[in-house]
Amino acid sequence: MFAKIALPLLSISALATGAFAAPFNPKTQSLAARYTSFDNWGGYSSLSGFDNFYGSDNFSGEISEEVVVHETEVVCESLSITIIQQKLLVLQEMAKQIITEQICEVETQTIVFEQYISSVSHFSSSIMHSNGLSAGYDSSIVSHYSDLYNSDGSLSTSDLGFSGSDAGQSVIVPGGSNWNDATSPSSVQSAYAAAQSAISGN
Repeated sequence: MFAKIALPLLSISALATGAFAAPFNPKTQSLAARYTSFDNWGGYSSLSGFDNFYGSDNFSGEISEEVVVHETEVVCESLSITIIQQKLLVLQEMAKQIITEQICEVETQTIVFEQYISSVSHFSSSIMHSNGLSAGYDSSIVSHYSDLYNSDGSLSTSDLGFSGSDAGQSVIVPGGSNWNDATSPSSVQSAYAAAQSAISGN
């Protein structure tokens, strides 16, 4: 779905807000019925091997299982909302840089960006506790953040050595959330509805 792309990327209601759809529920919705192969789609060689990352039946990288690790105790810390928005905007612009500097075909840029936005949007369901997954992050994937750039500031071209199926295998769930089983399902739904209304301009 094309919408206003204002401020979104990794958790990233700021990077994907305009493209967020209703929370996805893997128990009731079929990925296989929604997606098709994009390997060499349209004859573009730049899409060769595209399906190998998440699989042809999992275009948006939906995680069905996770492994929560407890080696590290992390507790959330409430910072100024402006600081949070600044960080997410940095991630947003990094995503744009990666897509525009390292993909030349606009068709491939389109498909990769839509995959990225769709994948990020699944986190909304985790925050709302509606998909059976934790509202956390994969520490193993995050650890590659420093590998994205070379020492001279240019984008790295190295293979980082993982695939989409690795996401969710080293999940850390920060403590300190104000989630309340009795009241939060209603309050986060209200928050979601308010955000969607702002996105649509209603």
